[in-house]
Amino acid sequence: MTKNIFILAFLFLSISGKSQNLKLEEIMKGESFIGNQPTNGRWSLDGKKVYFEWNPKDELGTNTYSWQKGATAPVLVDPTETVFSKLDFKRKDNSDIVYYLNKGSLYSYSISSKVIKKIYQQTTHVSNLELGHEAGILFFQQNNNIFKYNSKEGTVLQITNFSKGVKKEKTPEKDTFLKTQQKELFQFIKDKEARKQWNLAKSKAVKSDFAKEYFYGKDNLVALKANPNGKFATFGLIEDKEDKKEKMEVFITDDGYNQTPDTKEKVSTANLVKTKFGIYSVAKDSVYYVNFSTLSHIQDTPKYYESYDNLKNKPKEDKLIVAQSPVYNEDGSLAIVEIRSQDNKDRWLVNLNLDNGAFEEIEHQHDEAWIGGPGIPSYSFSSGNLDFLADNETIYFQSEATGYSHLYTYNIKTKKKTQLTTGNWEVRDAVLSKDKKVFYLTTNTTHPGNRSFYKLAVADGILQPILTKDGAHEVVLSPDEKSLLVRYSYKNIPWDFYVADNKKNAVLQQISSSTTEAFKAYKWREPEVITFKAQDGTPVNARVYTPKAEIANKAAVIFVHGAGYLQNAHNYWSNYYREYMFHNLLTDLGYTVLDIDYRGSDGYGRDFRTGIYRFMGGKDLSDHLDGKKVLVEKYGIDANRVGIYGGSYGGFITLMGMLTTPGEFTSGAALRSVTDWAHYNHGYTGNILNFPETDPEAYKKSSPIYFADNLKGNLVMLHGMVDDNVEYKDIVRLSQRFIELQKKNWSLASFPVESHGFKETYSWIDEYGRILNLFNSTLLKQ
Repeated sequence: MTKNIFILAFLFLSISGKSQNLKLEEIMKGESFIGNQPTNGRWSLDGKKVYFEWNPKDELGTNTYSWQKGATAPVLVDPTETVFSKLDFKRKDNSDIVYYLNKGSLYSYSISSKVIKKIYQQTTHVSNLELGHEAGILFFQQNNNIFKYNSKEGTVLQITNFSKGVKKEKTPEKDTFLKTQQKELFQFIKDKEARKQWNLAKSKAVKSDFAKEYFYGKDNLVALKANPNGKFATFGLIEDKEDKKEKMEVFITDDGYNQTPDTKEKVSTANLVKTKFGIYSVAKDSVYYVNFSTLSHIQDTPKYYESYDNLKNKPKEDKLIVAQSPVYNEDGSLAIVEIRSQDNKDRWLVNLNLDNGAFEEIEHQHDEAWIGGPGIPSYSFSSGNLDFLADNETIYFQSEATGYSHLYTYNIKTKKKTQLTTGNWEVRDAVLSKDKKVFYLTTNTTHPGNRSFYKLAVADGILQPILTKDGAHEVVLSPDEKSLLVRYSYKNIPWDFYVADNKKNAVLQQISSSTTEAFKAYKWREPEVITFKAQDGTPVNARVYTPKAEIANKAAVIFVHGAGYLQNAHNYWSNYYREYMFHNLLTDLGYTVLDIDYRGSDGYGRDFRTGIYRFMGGKDLSDHLDGKKVLVEKYGIDANRVGIYGGSYGGFITLMGMLTTPGEFTSGAALRSVTDWAHYNHGYTGNILNFPETDPEAYKKSSPIYFADNLKGNLVMLHGMVDDNVEYKDIVRLSQRFIELQKKNWSLASFPVESHGFKETYSWIDEYGRILNLFNSTLLKQ
């Protein structure tokens, strides 16, 4: 204990003396030290102002600020204008009238006169506002039903009449002896019954214009949507299964009593659900379901089944699928539906005939690993980038068919498919202009670590550069598309807002300045982004921080970013800003730091993205071993003085490094780490490792807990006790394995009030103080 106190005391003196006064307790304040960066940029409806959330005075939370041309600095916005600026406005073409929902009520607003009108309000809130094809026609939802508002007539009509449960049939009353006797004896009773039957027959002869009630049972109704002409509504039904969820123990509570909230479902085939896709016809006042069993490849079995005798000859059956809400052309005459298999290995686009439920297949995408990539979400219940162009018969979408996510079009009438973009880079984001003839694209064309902004006309397919400076550009077009609101950052320059003209090679004008004087007082490094070849020949990018020759200590630390599918070896400000500052501090102490975009990381195309399929801790870990080799061969690092650390997925890789390649790393710090993938969540894990019931070997070779006996070196584990993502139980289970195996060179630091992402500065300081102490005490020559 005394030795540790001495080391920490020496450590803080060393930092103060060698690093231009960088102090751990300061940098671990995060944005309070850096300056709170502005977020959520948007334009006013008239395009005269921009709004964003900001906290320049480091208060308890953010406020809304605005800026307009000619202003010297952003100004604080009052609460009423703040709320209005954040609303989701629906506008037809360049109409002066916009519509929006606020606190469950429907409003209209005139841009020119600034007049607000409340249109519809009831005790039950309305939601999901959509514009119809005709001007002044709106659709919204209330109580799981669709309503139509006609602004010209001022009417609100209910379109659908869905009800959960089963229709209760009225049981006819049985004739008793006395009832029969009354009818036999009294003409009055006979006449009364005759009049009742006559009135009933007359009422049935007059058809009601109100939609008849449709009961959809005990399933859950989702994705209810009207088509733009109001003739149809589509919906999904999802099997209502009883979920078994994890429970988390919370010890530090307001009232002093422990709490045990539910957290998540574990990955399992039990989470796969039956679904239906239904169509309601207003004209027919009836519901019918679409049968998707004729989709191509819907009965194909995954290749990994061949690895298991019990799955090789499994009988063919339709895959469980999820059909998303249709995307319509302007008048609603065409409906395109995206369909995903629940094992997320298949994606279909179909042209759906709403009149009869028939469909024509447009596109089938398949990946033996899992469907994903920019513009193509990795989860089967999410929809990808899909919409119509100006001709109302051509759709656009993204596909990884070439190995990189690119933009494609398909004409429904001619059946012609066209690839609009091409190259060993990705379309990160695609926004269509108002006239639907031009795309505004965010890409990594110039470098995997850049986010550049281009204009692409559908007619010629030529990329016109607008913002291509190294770094990242997050762009919001003004309502007239003549100006740009840009959130920009560089490696050592945090995010701020800028404005620019929407033209070729635009010049940025900064409108916010977020960094503090304390942050600016230190000369922050621009880490070099290097590329090395992995052992299988794949190019791998990494950030490297190198110390001055006179203080280099021949020790190195490898940082492993989290999330798996995330990028950190890039040219813009990192989400891991505390780690970035920590790496500057380490470099000031003489360490060399390497931060690798290992296999499975974002930004490098399909093969890189899926490189961890069926084996997490395989190529993603070997990339770190290859990175270590680069450190030794190129940077003069002592192979016996290399440490590794990271959080979440980074913590997992740290554990795999310490347990499956014992001796490669002298020490490791594993933060909030997964120790057994069978205990992680369904959507993420099921993509990469399939399911424990069908691919158990993938889980066994990918889970650190199975290799606990191999621990060599010095391991520190750090975990928040109220982590509802990677639960504290994960690290408790591994700890028990270490105890049973009589392992001694490990420790666990628990943080009672912290979840997956730490919030409290004192926790960050404690956590990174322990990490720094670990590396100083194990990697430096004493």
